[in-house]
Amino acid sequence: MEINQTILDQLTSITTQVRRDILRMVHAVNSGHPGGSLGCAEFFTALYFNVLQHTPKPFSIIGKGEDVFFLSNGHISPVWYSVLARSGYFPVEELNTFRRIDSRLQGHPTPHEGLPGIRIASGSLGQGLSVACGVALAKKLDQDSRWVYTLHGDGELEEGQIWEAALFASHHKIDNLIATVDVNGQQIDGTTEQVMSLGNLRWKWEAFGWIVFETDGNDMKSLLTTLSIAKNATRKNKPVVILMKTVMGKGVSFMEGKHKWHGVAPNDKELEIALEALPETLGDYPSFN
Repeated sequence: MEINQTILDQLTSITTQVRRDILRMVHAVNSGHPGGSLGCAEFFTALYFNVLQHTPKPFSIIGKGEDVFFLSNGHISPVWYSVLARSGYFPVEELNTFRRIDSRLQGHPTPHEGLPGIRIASGSLGQGLSVACGVALAKKLDQDSRWVYTLHGDGELEEGQIWEAALFASHHKIDNLIATVDVNGQQIDGTTEQVMSLGNLRWKWEAFGWIVFETDGNDMKSLLTTLSIAKNATRKNKPVVILMKTVMGKGVSFMEGKHKWHGVAPNDKELEIALEALPETLGDYPSFN
């Protein structure tokens, strides 16, 4: 697959701004999950600005005739909110309300007051794949030719419901579904190897009847290529999963690869250092006075 360099440059520019948004959101309230959000910035940017066929306005919670996406590891909401705002679902200025009282942008996403872009609540881990299976089957019944996408954390794979859904998808030949696993090797209490070794994920997913691809989730070209190949592998009576290797805290040197930053916000000095390494590309949203 040939990828235009101009497109790559544009997506990389958006990714940098998304990382700035993430850092500023969690810092403003001293709360949130920057590590996984930063690591998945390329994925969300690629998805919403290049891959998905979606309609921000008017937003349809049913999503008929559109590709739909479900974030299963909902704690990385900052990256999703940033991309939703930057792609037109709600005003960029609303990022300023992240995790504040009465905000629509809560720490874990929810379709609160009809928040555009959000179709399910995803605070409890493990549920997203089950929902995606249901929606993918519904699209088949409706003769809707669009796709269903999901994102999961590797630590989330410790939830048994994931594997029940994986069996279900394979058994029912749900082949309009592309799941992605963020394989950063980190979770809140340490590395996944220390907490609960996941073994060989490719072998596991293949044993459950899925078509498996692997990619570097922090390399935009590799990511776009894999997403395209994965899409071409659908409609063949098997669900598809992408094992996406990322670095927790990507883009901020002192955060990279450290599970500490799973759910810790940077202080004032740390924010300053981080933002200096991430030049503004699309314009920051205004801060509260």
